[in-house]
Amino acid sequence: MTPGGLRLDPAATALLVVDVQTGMVESGPWEIDRVLGNIGALIDTCREVGVEVVFVQHDGAPGELEEPGSPGWEIHRSVAPKRGERVVRKNYNSAFRHTDLRAHLDGRGIGTLIIVGIQTEYCVDTTVRVAFEFGYRVLVPEFTNTTLDNGEVSAATVHHLVNGRIFSGRFAETPSVASVQAALDPGGAV
Repeated sequence: MTPGGLRLDPAATALLVVDVQTGMVESGPWEIDRVLGNIGALIDTCREVGVEVVFVQHDGAPGELEEPGSPGWEIHRSVAPKRGERVVRKNYNSAFRHTDLRAHLDGRGIGTLIIVGIQTEYCVDTTVRVAFEFGYRVLVPEFTNTTLDNGEVSAATVHHLVNGRIFSGRFAETPSVASVQAALDPGGAV
């Protein structure tokens, strides 16, 4: 068991990378470099220990930042999928609505989801809550999601509220990135 008691079975765990698309990254969300670094570190660990990495890509309407085929729609180069890694395209805030994501995960025996991405209070939040309702164990590691200012509310405030008050202890566990890495690779190869 890892420090803090976090235990994960790599064979029953998947990492969902939600909407880390070029247009969103280039729009300058809060702490983006830190978040991308943490997401990249988790992707690397998951690939090394055989945890499936699933990329979720939002299809925006014509003229929107994430319009399919546009430069902003592409998954950002810092976290780009490797050949053969699954990409789930979606049209809603939830990565599950009208996609085959749940069937795919259930077919692989996945019971734990590590969810990271952009935007904290929209697609990440909705995907976390839906995953929770479907009975998955959900982890949202610290500083692995981000957002933009939302009206009068700063992105930092949104992030801290959603992660610290809404996810933590209700819909998800919010461990450190290092503790998730250690739980996935208890032998310390990472």
